[in-house]
Amino acid sequence: MNYYAACCQTDQPNPRDREQMTDNTTRIIEQLEQAVIGYRPFHDIKLVVFPEFAHAAPIYESVEELSEKLAVEFPNQHSDRLAAAAKKHGVWIQSGSFLESDPRWSDALFNTTVLIDPDGEIVSRYRKVNPWIPWEVHTSPHDIEGYDEELFPVTETEIGRLGVATCYDWLFPETCRELTLGGAEVLIRISAYMDPWGAAEPMDWWTVINRCRAIENLAAVVACNQGASASHYPPFSWPGASMVIDPDGRILAQAASGPGQATVVAPISLDNIRQQRRRRSGHAMPAHLRSSAYPRQREEIFPPQRPTGSSSSESLEHGIEDAKRRIGW
Repeated sequence: MNYYAACCQTDQPNPRDREQMTDNTTRIIEQLEQAVIGYRPFHDIKLVVFPEFAHAAPIYESVEELSEKLAVEFPNQHSDRLAAAAKKHGVWIQSGSFLESDPRWSDALFNTTVLIDPDGEIVSRYRKVNPWIPWEVHTSPHDIEGYDEELFPVTETEIGRLGVATCYDWLFPETCRELTLGGAEVLIRISAYMDPWGAAEPMDWWTVINRCRAIENLAAVVACNQGASASHYPPFSWPGASMVIDPDGRILAQAASGPGQATVVAPISLDNIRQQRRRRSGHAMPAHLRSSAYPRQREEIFPPQRPTGSSSSESLEHGIEDAKRRIGW
């Protein structure tokens, strides 16, 4: 099976409260419709992906203030509007991230994306496992004692087995490998991967990491990055360059490097992914994995940060220093 995926890269003001989130949702649905309707004479788009912080960015320093002004539960009015758009146009939507609260863990704040099917149902939820510490004070679900949801869900769909991880998660090879070992054929990255580590040479971590994860997991990568300018979230800007990559690391389509709204559309060939995985005996890294050869990676390095409702970058800095001591840095 072959189909097309669209990365809808956004460039819009970051809302300061829940009321302002409404305008952002309106804009991203308009962008979705421009992509789906605009490409219809040529091919059907089946998967639409939005970037991290498409709905709200962590513009306040404390969990308390973020929870008070921007956090939402699921479902919410914004996910309901995305669900209606998915149903109207018959597409799968990987939402931009929300700041999520959940009454089961009242002290926690999650950075969350949901997968919505063409019937308008939320079929999967991913909470960022590796917050961008020390700046992001969200809770990692891994750190919650008794957490009972899968950390790295993979969803079986008519357009393949889909797995998603958020931005900084991708700098950990273990994240995408875990999704691949769970069956993922299409790895989705929602991201707000910012300058100066973004899409410009000589660093260009964005492209290097995306291509590497495709190659080492023999998977398609659909990576949607923020394109917000510095005026929307000072002092940071996001360099866009959203891209779609095939399992050999070829960039099939890519937005220009630099802030700005953009839509990137490219084909996903499930037939190729499945044929390559069946055929290859060389460079089939997940099948060659000798897990027991890496005992140090089974030890906890960064200490769990229990949610308190008042997590701070200062407490995260202490945790980082503890982790460095463990590995002799």
